Amino acid sequence: MSKAAELAAFIANQSSANVASKNIIINGDMSVAQRNTTSTSSGVNVVDRFGVGFAQVSITQSQQSLTSGSPYEAGFQKFIRMANTSTSSNASSYIQLNHSIEARNIAKSGWNFKSSSSFMTVSFWARSSLAGTYYARINTDDGTAYYRIKAFTLSADTWTKVSFTFEGNSNLTINNDNGIGLQVVIVPHYGTTYTGTNASTTAWFTLTSNEYFPDYAQNWGNTSSATFDVTGMQLEVGEIATPFKHEDFGDNLVRCQRYFQTIGYDPEDTPGTSGNYNGAIETANPSSVYFYGHQRFPVIMRAAPTVTLYAMPAGGTETSGITIDWNSGSTLGSTSVARINSVGYGYLTAGSSASTGALYKALLDAEL
Repeated sequence: MSKAAELAAFIANQSSANVASKNIIINGDMSVAQRNTTSTSSGVNVVDRFGVGFAQVSITQSQQSLTSGSPYEAGFQKFIRMANTSTSSNASSYIQLNHSIEARNIAKSGWNFKSSSSFMTVSFWARSSLAGTYYARINTDDGTAYYRIKAFTLSADTWTKVSFTFEGNSNLTINNDNGIGLQVVIVPHYGTTYTGTNASTTAWFTLTSNEYFPDYAQNWGNTSSATFDVTGMQLEVGEIATPFKHEDFGDNLVRCQRYFQTIGYDPEDTPGTSGNYNGAIETANPSSVYFYGHQRFPVIMRAAPTVTLYAMPAGGTETSGITIDWNSGSTLGSTSVARINSVGYGYLTAGSSASTGALYKALLDAEL
């Protein structure tokens, strides 16, 4: 594409009606971390909407702050880090960063995923302590899974802007629903169990013998104290990686809360582990044996979430599955939830009476 065509495409992109929501990635600036700021477990446990998966090695995922460098100069304050805390030469080892996108957000994005002349572009900043060639992956989830991959080269300890443009394909299936439509995956390491010559670097492909990528030239998973950092991820319709669409923190948080939210926690608290003596006050109906109420979610969620309740009796430690008396701080009894849907749930505490309302905190998880 000529420079003139690139400029025309950029102007068209900036002036389109969809510019306010052009970045399909949620929390691409890594600023929202409702659950924690560090974790040694796999899954979405630190930066909202971004999961870290690994096997055969031990990884600490964390939200880190930027104070200098190219991403900082582009407006980024946070990044996600994967740090290798135990090495492995096992062929089945892997480490990856994953972002799952709702199918309806792809189906309605304006990308004609069935057409080879319709394009999307993903871009991000990446940095590794180990120089080498790494891979990013796009894959579908509905129907037969198809994969599209891109290699990118990093110098040691140097932030690099990566962009990856991919076309549609008549074989792709993306439903208009709240399941997974696309996944964007950035991979520091796959062992040879998951690599080989069947992985195409130029076209969409289906898996053969679990070969997701060509063999890695370097072994990040067997490098002591290796780190891999990512920030500024954006997915947009078109062939051009335009400047990142920064958004207000509050708007970003609301988008994240469709998938995970807390009730009753102070911002500085770590949900489910500790916290100040506060919580969500519910309308209760005291009796000699139970009380009950209903909690409506601040933000409508993607689907009926998994609900985990926590409370902290006065002078005690935070415990799951209980409710405490707002007035006295004493434990009222075990609490269960029912009639859960995307807008709220009901709760019931049995075995106790209460003279005041209930006090507890909740974690609501509807992550893809």
